[in-house]
Order: sequence, then C-alpha cells, then structure tokens
Amino acid sequence: MTPGQRYLLLTLIQTYTSHLRPGHDQVWLEEIKRHLSETWFAWMGGFGDNDVFYYKVHSPVLLVEFDMHKGVFLNNDEPEKFHIHIVVRTPNGNDYGKDLLRQHLERFHRQ
Repeated sequence: MTPGQRYLLLTLIQTYTSHLRPGHDQVWLEEIKRHLSETWFAWMGGFGDNDVFYYKVHSPVLLVEFDMHKGVFLNNDEPEKFHIHIVVRTPNGNDYGKDLLRQHLERFHRQ
C-alpha cells in the first residue's frame, strides 16, 4: 500500500476501534499498526452513491467485514440502502471460541 492508502485504511479502522473505552482503543490501534504490513483490504461492488458493496480488512489482529446490500426490508416494495451488516473480530484474541487444536497440541504434543 502507498502511504496515502495506509492512512485511509487506518482512518477506516479507527471507525471501529474508536468504540472502545479511551485508552483501550489506542492499545488496539497500536497493535493493528504493528501488523499493518500483514493487513489486507478487499473490496467488491460498486462505487456510486446507490451501489451495493462489501469490504474486508484482515490481519493477524483484526477482521472487519462490512456488507451493504439492497434487500427488501419490512414492507418495502423497493430495496432500501440502509440495510448493512458489520462484523469486527480479533482473530488472535480467541474470540471465535476455544482454540481446540492449539490446546490439543500443547497438551499431547509438547516437545
């Protein structure tokens, strides 16, 4: 990524980290910055005001997925732009559940 792209990516990421308590947000952001060379950004969809789109930010310490799709919602006859889904996770923080493979390897395959 160019320096400008890295700046834009970090600005986007701060949209999500800023929801943490003051201080905690900066700790997580610094960890994200340390892994910036291992961070990937993917985009699918259009760029117009009424286009649907999806993006993903993925690194060892952050996973963000944003999905804005037009879907018929409630009793609308036409698709509406306000229907979005967002996922923010910390893949290295074991927030997906227990890492059973790691636990097994540590217990039965220690050297």
